[in-house]
Amino acid sequence: MRTGIWTAVVLLCILTAMIVPAEAETVVQQVKVEGNQRIEDDAILRAISTQAGDVYDESRLSEDLEAIYRMGYFDDVRVAAEQQEDGNVVVFTVKEKPTLRNITLSGNRFFDDEEIREQIDISTGAILNIYRIKRNIKAIEAFYEEKNYHNAQVDYNIKELDHNQADLEFVIEEGKKVRIKEIRIEGNQDYSDKQLKKIMKTSEKGFFSWLTSSGDLDMQKLEQDAARLEAHYQNNGYARARVGEPVVKYEGDWIYVTMKIHEGPRFKVGDVRFEGDLLKPAGELSQSVSIDQEPYYNRQVLQNDVVRLTDIYADEGYARADVRPGMNPRSEENVMDIVFRMQKNEPVYFEKIVIEGNTKTRDKVIRRELEVHEQEKYSASDLKRSVRNLHRLDYFEDVNVQTLEGSSEDRMRLNIDVTEKATGSFSFGAGYSAIDKLYIMGSISERNFLGKGQKIELQLQTGSESQHFRFRFTEPWLFDIPLSASAEAYNWERDYDDYELDSKGGRLRFGYPLYDDVRGYLSYGYDVSEVDDILEDFRNTIDEGRYTTSSVTASVVYDSRDRIINPTEGARHSLSVEYAGLGGNVGFVKSTAEAGKYFPLFWDTVGFLHAEGGYVKETGDKLLPDYEKFYLGGINSLRGFDWRDVSAFDENGNRIGGEKFVQFNVEFIFPLLKDAGLTGVLFYDTGNVYGEDESVDLGELRESAGFGIRWYSPLGPIRLERGYVLDRRKNEQGEYIEDSGRWEFSMGGAF
Repeated sequence: MRTGIWTAVVLLCILTAMIVPAEAETVVQQVKVEGNQRIEDDAILRAISTQAGDVYDESRLSEDLEAIYRMGYFDDVRVAAEQQEDGNVVVFTVKEKPTLRNITLSGNRFFDDEEIREQIDISTGAILNIYRIKRNIKAIEAFYEEKNYHNAQVDYNIKELDHNQADLEFVIEEGKKVRIKEIRIEGNQDYSDKQLKKIMKTSEKGFFSWLTSSGDLDMQKLEQDAARLEAHYQNNGYARARVGEPVVKYEGDWIYVTMKIHEGPRFKVGDVRFEGDLLKPAGELSQSVSIDQEPYYNRQVLQNDVVRLTDIYADEGYARADVRPGMNPRSEENVMDIVFRMQKNEPVYFEKIVIEGNTKTRDKVIRRELEVHEQEKYSASDLKRSVRNLHRLDYFEDVNVQTLEGSSEDRMRLNIDVTEKATGSFSFGAGYSAIDKLYIMGSISERNFLGKGQKIELQLQTGSESQHFRFRFTEPWLFDIPLSASAEAYNWERDYDDYELDSKGGRLRFGYPLYDDVRGYLSYGYDVSEVDDILEDFRNTIDEGRYTTSSVTASVVYDSRDRIINPTEGARHSLSVEYAGLGGNVGFVKSTAEAGKYFPLFWDTVGFLHAEGGYVKETGDKLLPDYEKFYLGGINSLRGFDWRDVSAFDENGNRIGGEKFVQFNVEFIFPLLKDAGLTGVLFYDTGNVYGEDESVDLGELRESAGFGIRWYSPLGPIRLERGYVLDRRKNEQGEYIEDSGRWEFSMGGAF
């Protein structure tokens, strides 16, 4: 009975559902925007999702309402639906925020309006936006904090105007300049407050704070100081040392900074072991690390060792090698054992090398400078040398190298993106140098001719002391092998103090790489020179007439400088022997050696050490002309001395060329305007010239010192330097035989 009743109920429900028609869904017939004056309808409609023809959905309209608010242009947004026969018309009614007519500043006494306006990104005509105003308030307060007005406060006023406009006023309360009164260091036992404060860049206010900025608070710099202190401890054995976050407290017009330190025990270095995938015997790997030479644990040395070991593995193709130092303390003995855990992972090969950005330079010219090649194993050292080689071409403003994943885990894609710069130059002008006096010069050069890497130079110069013509062509890769070849022709006349010289000639030169950074050169030169108008006092030592020189020169050059112009590290050493006597009436053997080393110092400064020496001796019954002998003085040797001021002397006390010379130079190079390529230099020069019968006496070296400015201009290096002679000498009459010093100017290369 009960089953029958339930069956009847179910059938009745089904029948009712079939009889009553389903309610039709409401459709959006149209979407309209009202109340907007400046903001276009389309801009508002693009922000919402509801469109004509959609099913009417109130929850979706609520989301659209929020989307219009988020545009930031409206004070009020409302939505309503008007029922029509064909559906609902949705109307969004907006009230636009006013636009800013004027933006003013008040209360700023120490900084003018222009300085503060540079900190804000809101301008007249913009829509009034409270969030944007508050963001600009923070920017102004940050500006004041940077200037040590840490108590400065900024508020704002809005004055509403007719026509839906408003004026905005930033109200500034600057307060007084606040500086650091005291830096308190807590927890230090083995190092005094004074020692630790010297490590920090942040300092307490001093007497010359207006000049040195002592007492200024820079939170970023203060956080870096905490890292510096922690590094100091960990580099001196305190492996567990920790420096907490700096605590800054403001009290009136002063700031108090507290640095909390936990020193911990000081650990000596114990056993150093190697575990894991060893490419070389442990004894050989240990020669590449330095931590075992340290008396106490040193975090920086350990990190450097990890880099060296990683490079060793990377040079064998293991680009993803993982070297992890493990530290096992023996706390009772305060000894730290160190374990280098080596995981080589799979070797990696260069799958493809892609060159981009070269619009002029041919791919071939770039690829031939690379020491890494497709399908070869990855090598970190070869990749670094490749980048250095490209920089040294001096064809590019920038060389950006990026390693990317290849088609598989053991493949790597190398992208080389270069930014080319102008490689051709034309110059015309006048100048003055100690050697040539007043001169007029013109030159044309192209060091990447037709994008092939060839170099062409043509130079003309005429002045009161000399006339000079030179043409040179260089092919760096003859027959597509790294054999360089150059041909040069010249004609120059020079008026020396004691005679006149007119020379014509040429030279062929070939070079080939012998080893990494080592190149050998072989050249042949032919020169015909006329010597005349010899002063009477020099006729006993210098012969008038024609000198014909046929010579061959062999030289070896080691060059590891990071760049040719304005290097910051690396060295250049050379050894050269010239034999003259292959025909002609001139015969000699001239040997010269030169060594120069650049090394980075601090604050982007560079040190430079340079030494040079030479010896020349005539051969057989042939002649050794004076112009083939040695003189010193001038901008490329002993600055402060005039050109050829440092020389040997004949029996009458007249200056003549010497058969031997030594020269030493020390420079401290520092940036003046880094982006403009302007640097300053302090220097010390010493050296001397000796005759055939004299011994080289290092106790008799001449000395000078001075300063200068160098500009690495588009036309080449320009040098202006002032040298002072430190050991002026007198003749028998008690008169100085050289000036106290002199200015030197040149355009061209340095040592």
